[in-house]
Amino acid sequence: MRVLLVEDEQRLAENVVAALREVGLAVDHAADGATASLLAEQDVYDAIVLDLMLPGKSGQGVLGDLRQQGLHTPVLILTAQEGKESIVQLLNAGADDYLSKPFDLGELIARIKALIRRGKGKATSLLTLGDVELNTVNQTVRRSNQPVDLSPTEYRILEYLMHRPRAVVSKQELLEHLYDFDWEHHSNVIEAHISNLRRKLDLAESEPLIETLRHRGYRLRTGDIS
Repeated sequence: MRVLLVEDEQRLAENVVAALREVGLAVDHAADGATASLLAEQDVYDAIVLDLMLPGKSGQGVLGDLRQQGLHTPVLILTAQEGKESIVQLLNAGADDYLSKPFDLGELIARIKALIRRGKGKATSLLTLGDVELNTVNQTVRRSNQPVDLSPTEYRILEYLMHRPRAVVSKQELLEHLYDFDWEHHSNVIEAHISNLRRKLDLAESEPLIETLRHRGYRLRTGDIS
């Protein structure tokens, strides 16, 4: 999943970016409101972490722009404002959650993952497709109750596909959600990871779990995800 962090305190931003990447999230960083609005408008993020006090345009202004354009990306506000009234105003303006500074990085990560799950229509951390189980908290995968050892990128691809049941997901969409702007995008990397996923996940007596649709992308073949 891909996250936009909007935070002007450089050291805090560096710590948050490192922590989010450590748990397998792709992260872009904006240090001011104008840049944040430009990035958010691209609608490639699965969640946005937004500080209120920013140079130029405020975090509340960024949030307002986002919602006025009809973009529903989940937004978690970072705020030093403790007043109940100000929090209520933020939630009414379209924020999905908030966290008061200073905060625990573990709690921030948990809240971001919960927002992403809810944004994808998933209430729990366990995704299932037939005999495949994926735990988004532990980042583990099992098939027929046997553990499947995936690389971090293979796991992230499978998690994204399982969050998009029955949808055709293009290579470009995978690149946009799995990598940040610092990474040079090459679609053949996706092809290689898909090939490895099939080798590790597919059973000899069954059809491939991941279906390739020529010139369109990939789709999980059958079954309902819960």
